[in-house]
Amino acid sequence: MSTVEILCLALLLDAVFGEPDWLWKRAPHPAVLMGRLVGAADLRLNKGQFQKLAGIAAIAGLVLLMLWLGWLLSLFGGLPQVLICSVLLAQRSLVDHVKAVADALRVSLGDGRRAVAMIVSRDTGLMDRSAVSRSAIESAAENLSDGVIAPAFWFLVAGLPGILVYKIVNTADSMIGYRTPRYKDFGWAAARLDDILNWIPARLTALLIALTHHGLAAWREIRTDAQKHLSPNAGWPEAAMARALSVAIAGPRAYHGQMREFPFVNPLGRKELGPDDIDAACGVLWRVWGAFFLTCFIVSIF
Repeated sequence: MSTVEILCLALLLDAVFGEPDWLWKRAPHPAVLMGRLVGAADLRLNKGQFQKLAGIAAIAGLVLLMLWLGWLLSLFGGLPQVLICSVLLAQRSLVDHVKAVADALRVSLGDGRRAVAMIVSRDTGLMDRSAVSRSAIESAAENLSDGVIAPAFWFLVAGLPGILVYKIVNTADSMIGYRTPRYKDFGWAAARLDDILNWIPARLTALLIALTHHGLAAWREIRTDAQKHLSPNAGWPEAAMARALSVAIAGPRAYHGQMREFPFVNPLGRKELGPDDIDAACGVLWRVWGAFFLTCFIVSIF
């Protein structure tokens, strides 16, 4: 099987079955194993005066390990690659987690806050319905890029080694890529490499969202809003999602008890949001997935 044929099967497998709980109750998920590797590197190397060099060495070692592991596993043929690739994609689980926020919000605001706290890092205790909905929609957009399009893109580029490298770097960024006293130097390499690996996928995700909804008429506005984001990449899918739904997202939010004044994405969009808007965002996720799968399928034919 070709790389694109393997990816098509993996996309289908993930979309149909998602995360098999029965399996991950008996064996550690690959993302958990990657997290343990990053944690071990943090524990052993994040000390002393040369933390930035230690961080560079840590991420270089993890990348080399994933390149070797990906090459080794590729020797076993197409079927293992399909299974591994499907596990490293997150379309079905992403939709399930985002939809759970809408379902919980329909029960009560408190349930909605607790559900959205499972997928965002900001403070949720004082959120109103609109803030809960905005947070879920933002998470849907960003994780569509990080959890689906980016790993699929790097699998197409470099096969199993490519997707494993992307996932270990993305995992490292989520664990140590923070500008805190402990990680601002040690996590620098992980954060920068994650920015590089997500540069094309984030813009590709925004392009897919735009093309499957209102076309490219608002591309200039999407680009303008994306550049306001603290991340060089996350703003792109968020800006495209906001315009696909004709809503305003982002805006002020609290971290660790401190309110921070972030600008709204698509500020002229509707700001009063609810669970129906979260469901609509899930529809965007599936429409983009369908367009991406169809493109890969057509490529596989030729």
